[in-house]
Amino acid sequence: MSTLAIKVEPLAVEVSVSTDALHVSLADGRELSAPLAWFPRLLKATKEQRKNWRLIGGGLGIHWEDVDEDISVESLLSSK
Repeated sequence: MSTLAIKVEPLAVEVSVSTDALHVSLADGRELSAPLAWFPRLLKATKEQRKNWRLIGGGLGIHWEDVDEDISVESLLSSK
């Protein structure tokens, strides 16, 4: 008997940025955090600019228009 593996794309549903970390909640219930130092544009951004994000690709990534930053969920899940 074989097992069918179904690959599910991890999708972001919520994003927040604290003074030192990026926090992303995924549709499957996982929560990710990464040091803000990994993302210099967000590190230098104002609090208001950090709040101005939108999901792209149906949640495959996050975009901050004000600072021209795009971060994929896949990159957050891979080791830096």
